Amino acid sequence: MAKTEAARSASWDWQGWLDHLDRAGVVLGLERMQALLGLLGHPQRGIPVIHVAGTNGKGSVCAALAEVLCRVGMKVGRYTSPHLVSWQERIWVNGKVIPECDWARLLAEIQARLTPGSELYPTQFDVTTAAAWLYFREQQVEVVVLEVGLGGRLDSTNALPETQVAVITSIGMDHWERLGSTLPAIAAEKAGIIKPGIPTVTAPQKPEVMEVLLRVAEHQGSPLWVAPPAYEISQDPHRVIWEGKVYTLGLLGPVQRINMGVVLKTVGVLRQLGWGIPETAVSQGLANTIWAGRLQRVTWQGREIWLDGAHNVPGAEGLRQFVDHRFAQRPVQWLIGILSTKDAQGMLSALLRPGDRVAATGIPGHNCYSPQTLLALAHQVQPQISTAETVDIHHLSSWLTGGRDPVILCGSLYLLGSVLGSVLAGVQGENP
Repeated sequence: MAKTEAARSASWDWQGWLDHLDRAGVVLGLERMQALLGLLGHPQRGIPVIHVAGTNGKGSVCAALAEVLCRVGMKVGRYTSPHLVSWQERIWVNGKVIPECDWARLLAEIQARLTPGSELYPTQFDVTTAAAWLYFREQQVEVVVLEVGLGGRLDSTNALPETQVAVITSIGMDHWERLGSTLPAIAAEKAGIIKPGIPTVTAPQKPEVMEVLLRVAEHQGSPLWVAPPAYEISQDPHRVIWEGKVYTLGLLGPVQRINMGVVLKTVGVLRQLGWGIPETAVSQGLANTIWAGRLQRVTWQGREIWLDGAHNVPGAEGLRQFVDHRFAQRPVQWLIGILSTKDAQGMLSALLRPGDRVAATGIPGHNCYSPQTLLALAHQVQPQISTAETVDIHHLSSWLTGGRDPVILCGSLYLLGSVLGSVLAGVQGENP
């Protein structure tokens, strides 16, 4: 890169450009992304991909698969979304996120190649996905674990990937305004990552979802494997058994036993394809998987705070299962913020129990339910909640200081990101 180009990439307002691109919102379709990849010289070519779609668990599955493959000795790229605090979190190579200088440089390179006003001008997600491919090519990664952004069939990540295995996590009702109003319609969009002759691994699904996956897999000539969940043993939430083998998990919760079953089945399929993945890499990878904002526990000024990205009804149901197990019959303190596109009533119905305390807040920079609306819904679905109050996210630190009971913060990954980037900035968390 010429010196002037390097100076520009270091100083230009890439955040402003991404914000400008975001005005178009989510626009599904592959033509723009295919054109952009062509403009950039198809950086994705020759890089094997494990492509992961689904409603819940995609990030956890991607994190665990990447950890396992790193311990094989491979150079592994991982692309996930959304981020919690910084954009660079989305692009990861062997445990390190992309440096901001490289992020800015690659975005500048992409912008310089675009023609303003073009009918195929890319969206924000197209651009960040292309930046990931450019970085993975530069880093000479040997495999990419690639998370779908939205849906699958028309998602930017589905533009010309060299898929080795398609992975589909649990599918539920979410993003129905874009993917369809029924589970079979949503499943058909997720199944769009299934490729001709390429094996597919899926989590156990509801019958109407499985019917769709089986039909698409048969049409594509794709062998379809259903991954059995792992099972907890000896009342130790970290230890599970899967197909006769015992593993220690870094991630907690009933849903993670489903997700790790998917990971283990995917590893088995990769072995069938000739990938040498020793058992030590698998056990060490699962034990050391960390995924921020998923049943993550932090301690702030002596107060225990749990952060979980549950942002739809299935996610809320899984979180409630964990709470019932972790806190027995003890009432808990919730801090909740929910985007306006989500089923807030369904989520609150899944989460709340008699005696629980509820605090509702907004989500800075995003369209969300007002705290007052959330509290009204909370009283409607669970009249026996103990207390209910609104909390200004900008004064969260003073609210947290005012109590001692554990707090469970959930409802949106954007809410978690806001809190992790402000009140809890620098606080060391754990997936206990």
